[in-house]
Amino acid sequence: MTFHLHKFPLMSKSRKLHQLITEQETDPTTSTTQREDEEERDEIEEIICQISLLDFPGGSESFEMAAKFCYGVKVDLNSSIIAPLRCAGEFLDMTEEYSEDNLISRTERFFSQSVLTSLKESIKALKSCERVMPLAESLGITERCIDSIASRASSVDPALFGWPVSEAANENNFRARSNQALWKEIESTLRRKGSGAKSNNADSWFEDLTLLSLQLFKRLILAMKMRDLNPEIVESCLMNYAKKHIPGLSRSNRKPSSSSSSSSAALEGEQREVLETIVSNLPLQKSSRSSTTTRFLFGLLRTANILNAAEECRSTLEKKIGLQLEQATLDDLLIPSYSYLNETLYDVDCLERILGHFLDGLEEERNGGEIEAGGDGGGGNVRPPTLMVVGKLIDGYLAEIGSDANLKSDRFYNLAISLPEQARLFDDGLYRAVDVYLKSHPWTSEAEREKICGIMDCQKLTIEACTHAAQNERLPLRAVVQVLFFEQIQLRHAITGTLIAAGADSARPSLLRRRAEEEEEIEAEEGATQERNSNAWRGAARENQVLRLDMDCMRTRVHQLERECSNMKKVIEKIDKECPRQNNGGWRGSLTRRFGCKFKTQVCDAHEQTVVNARKGRQPHHLHQQ
Repeated sequence: MTFHLHKFPLMSKSRKLHQLITEQETDPTTSTTQREDEEERDEIEEIICQISLLDFPGGSESFEMAAKFCYGVKVDLNSSIIAPLRCAGEFLDMTEEYSEDNLISRTERFFSQSVLTSLKESIKALKSCERVMPLAESLGITERCIDSIASRASSVDPALFGWPVSEAANENNFRARSNQALWKEIESTLRRKGSGAKSNNADSWFEDLTLLSLQLFKRLILAMKMRDLNPEIVESCLMNYAKKHIPGLSRSNRKPSSSSSSSSAALEGEQREVLETIVSNLPLQKSSRSSTTTRFLFGLLRTANILNAAEECRSTLEKKIGLQLEQATLDDLLIPSYSYLNETLYDVDCLERILGHFLDGLEEERNGGEIEAGGDGGGGNVRPPTLMVVGKLIDGYLAEIGSDANLKSDRFYNLAISLPEQARLFDDGLYRAVDVYLKSHPWTSEAEREKICGIMDCQKLTIEACTHAAQNERLPLRAVVQVLFFEQIQLRHAITGTLIAAGADSARPSLLRRRAEEEEEIEAEEGATQERNSNAWRGAARENQVLRLDMDCMRTRVHQLERECSNMKKVIEKIDKECPRQNNGGWRGSLTRRFGCKFKTQVCDAHEQTVVNARKGRQPHHLHQQ
């Protein structure tokens, strides 16, 4: 760009322009031409000097503002132009020694008093340094901006992200006292306003950081970590920067790329570099924030698989996720398999590694707790809440991947048994996953079915799950028999407990009545006592009614089971009559050899006389077998 300017304003402020103009005026070629013109003309013409300023810092915009300053025009300084203008003053040598109140001193004063005292203004000034990077670096502008941002970010309370931080350079005691009163009012206002304004203000300077180049952002994060900044602040900075420069971290925001192959490859390279930078600077500590951070980490892991990031990057993400796996959701765990070598729909190997990191961290926490407690080893049976949450999560994941036809039974089995026994209070979720797998893999052999069903503990199934499993044709015979056996045990315990509770409740009204009579004899005049006793009597009567209803329901269920057992007995007797009695009792003997136990044909029959007669009729046969 060409500027038509007068030489005297420029020469009065800039030593470099003064030297360049003087050199052109004293050039021999110019002076000879001037003498020839004077001989030909009587009038003195103005000499025009043409000066080229190559590699001017900040380009034509910075030179225009510097020229206005030379002309005495008021220039409104702000954080976005202060760095280029300071570099322009250095390039033109507009020092205080050459002219008072020159551009360098003016920009330095504004930079120190107005820019470095504010977090947001320092970020804007650092962003403007990218246009004048070599000179800004040599003048120390970049370093001072980074130090200012890191120091002021360290004083921010993570619970009050974005709320006003003191931006004064020097505060006296009076202002400190007034600030205390002001903050008391702000705290009372915060309780009324809620968290909406907090999050908006917190994101304001985080959003400004996302405008920085990757190299400047790296240096800033490094400075923050060297100052032992709160890991949550560093993590928030990294999350916002990643969301800005790596599209597709969230499944709902993914859009197909419409760029060409060459530009797409270059873009993938830039995104891979940003991703590896973000992951390498993530704090290793477990995040205390909500599940948003865990969802963000899973998004980074999916993107790392798509972009073919380095193995170290993916391993770091898996370890970080493993430390806070209990905050994940089932949708987070469903990581698609992007490798052609993997036949399954989801990346099961990746989840196994993440689960391994979680269990390792849990073991370290338990060992550390035992050391602090003095070495007591009695915490082996304790169920950590995080372990139970992850157990429920893995059961849901197994049910989800169980419908994959390409999933091998060994991988399903190994993932199911990777959790310790304390992870599951009930095995209903595991039973559902086994049922889904067997339904989706009807070609599974009998041996594999028994192996898969072996991961369930039939004693930890609820009544509802036992009822469903007893009628499930996909389960092998061994599993069905075990389920029926433990279901009867549970029913017996339930009936016994109900009867004991009913007996205790029936004895309770008589005790209350005796106490009421004693109180009436002692304090016959107190009507309030009689009212309390009558209320207690009504409560006991209501409890008895509820117990009677429960007993009726339980009795009905027992009758149903007796009918089912009776039908099973008839079927077994029919098979005994049809099959030849050989090989140690035929069909019953094969069951004995197969399950290693003897079964009675009568199970939980309430008709005692019929049972006794049946046993007497079969007694010689049993003696003969023995």
